Amino acid sequence: MPYKVIDAHGHVNAPPQLYAYKSGLLASSGVHGQGSSGVTEELLAPIVKRHVEGTLDKVGTDVQFLSPRPFQLMHSERPAKIVDWWCKANNDAIAMSVKLAPDRYRGVCGLPQVWGESPRNCLEELERCVVEMGFVGCMIDPDPSEGQDLNVPTMENEYWYPLYEKMVELDVPALMHTAACKNSRESYSNHFITEESIQVLAMANSRLFEDFPNLKIIVCHGGGSIPYHIGRWRATRIRQREFTETFDESIKKLYYDTVLYNPESLELLFKIIGTDRCMFGTENPGTGSAQDPVTGKWLDDTKPDIEGISWLTEEDKANVFENVARAAHPRFKD
Repeated sequence: MPYKVIDAHGHVNAPPQLYAYKSGLLASSGVHGQGSSGVTEELLAPIVKRHVEGTLDKVGTDVQFLSPRPFQLMHSERPAKIVDWWCKANNDAIAMSVKLAPDRYRGVCGLPQVWGESPRNCLEELERCVVEMGFVGCMIDPDPSEGQDLNVPTMENEYWYPLYEKMVELDVPALMHTAACKNSRESYSNHFITEESIQVLAMANSRLFEDFPNLKIIVCHGGGSIPYHIGRWRATRIRQREFTETFDESIKKLYYDTVLYNPESLELLFKIIGTDRCMFGTENPGTGSAQDPVTGKWLDDTKPDIEGISWLTEEDKANVFENVARAAHPRFKD
């Protein structure tokens, strides 16, 4: 069964001018105005070419979905206008990348979330990216405080409903991905796993998908800790007699990506969740872009790991590499 390889979790590659723009916004607190990021097609073209030829072609990825680098999005900074301007600059760079390689990239927009403000402030940018620039999804940070506020509403809360309403209206999914972490207890990579676990449990133990049956949420990094501790959550659900569905049924209302970097974890994810809710993702380049000193293998080259799981059928592989990404991203077209 032939299938196209869609990497649903990639992040933008950009010239240093983009990050110099961020430094200027932070240093001035935006008093000099929005200005320009300085990113042009001329500057971006060789970076896109190098990534397509040196990474996507090499590992066998046909299409990669690009979103901003989450740890750069500074959702807890003030004033809010610099968060908005910086987010828009990232989305514009993604749109430019898609224009330069339209057969290889699709856009997933960052949202200008600001700690302490309603997600309503994201609706205009979401619509701009989807309607005007053809993006196929968005990225939600479930903790815009970046690890500083234990009282940020979890993702089943009505706090998020204005954003969900717009997502359903536009028919786009959200990639749930935290940003930086500013507390002293966690690295940002650790914070990803913490938040993913918190949010899966919050959404699974709620009426969210009764209120939004067409809502599509993709959980990064294989669902955090949930698959590893599935027995604990199954037991908890059995004791929660108000639920009519099993815990497994509840968590399968979400989608999951395969950004895990080792075959044992990938195999567990597929056994617990099922290949009909899992989509291929690498976050390449990202945390897994490290080379095993013994084997020489790059850890984020996970396509061979998935293909090497002996019990996966051709239908399973087609689900993971293509079908589930298409189902979750109705706006994605060849």
